[in-house]
Amino acid sequence: MSGTRRATGCRPAPGIGIFSVARHGAGPRNLALVVSGFAFNKLVIFGVGLIGGSLARALRERAPGGAGEVVGVGRSVASVARAQALGVIDRAASLDDDAQLRDALAGADLVLLAAPVAQTGPLLARIAPWLDVATIVTDAGSTKSDVVAAARDALDARTAQFVPGHPIAGRESSGVEAALPDLYVGRNVVLCPLPENPAASVARVEAMWRATGADVRTMSAAQHDRVFASVSHLPHVLSFALVEQILGEPDAELKFSYAAGGFRDFTRIAASSPEMWRDVCVANRAALLDELDGYTSVLARLRTAIDAGDGAALEAVFARSREARSAWRERGGKPASDAAVPEAQAAGVPTIGAPAAGTPAAVAPAAQTVRK
Repeated sequence: MSGTRRATGCRPAPGIGIFSVARHGAGPRNLALVVSGFAFNKLVIFGVGLIGGSLARALRERAPGGAGEVVGVGRSVASVARAQALGVIDRAASLDDDAQLRDALAGADLVLLAAPVAQTGPLLARIAPWLDVATIVTDAGSTKSDVVAAARDALDARTAQFVPGHPIAGRESSGVEAALPDLYVGRNVVLCPLPENPAASVARVEAMWRATGADVRTMSAAQHDRVFASVSHLPHVLSFALVEQILGEPDAELKFSYAAGGFRDFTRIAASSPEMWRDVCVANRAALLDELDGYTSVLARLRTAIDAGDGAALEAVFARSREARSAWRERGGKPASDAAVPEAQAAGVPTIGAPAAGTPAAVAPAAQTVRK
């Protein structure tokens, strides 16, 4: 597919499903459009690693008839050459090359920023001069309040083109080689729409993620950051901290040599990207510090019980925790009720179309794995 700019009138409308079929005419391509309910002419991904690469593979392999051109952008063409060699993207472009970047963004339906959250502002400022007015930008960042602030600063009057998002999925492995077409199947994606986002733009981003097999939820940016500080950011800090504690002891090698299932399970997420989690901790430090204080308080109570030999107090905590975790697993990591998240509505953010029957409107935060 050519990288030249298309006339705006030739680009598909943000509609999905049968409306896309009508615009593209007859043929086998349309069968995939009906099935997937999503089609695009050009998707541009900044950061073609596990998250960005898995989105590209999902859209290309799960519903190939609806997939248009996928362009990967990196610091250099060489940095995304592997993704092109693997067939994850059609074309590579350098972030530092004005001509390549302009061509990559020309006529793009959607742009995904799949980079560490600290890079959101600089990336948006870099691409802003060449964004088509109809291009929708979204992200995959683990924090949202800072990302929204960065978007407002970089895009200013064009902030409405940015729909904040966060796919809750991941693996211990990173890089485009780890990308999977089914990574998002059955996983949650949280959207944090802004008051100025057109409903059609939010629906378009929702349709993209649903085409990967994901469930889409909405909440405000502030609530998102509180929830994920608890069920994602804190667990990562604790996992890194345990490994760090053992590393600092004189018999560290001996202890590592005897580590088995419990240590492996608890520290699995310590294999995550240090750069990404550095940025997450700094960006969401207020909410994370609240969670750390709460966790420290629980540890203090447990320490007191252990010091006093109070087995009954320990057993009560352990039993309550086991029961809660078992209940969470039995409902598949979904919320315990179908209650909607009122905060997003109170904040005046556009809401995604009504969820399917039995689908809770609130996110199921515990579905988080390695990713964000």
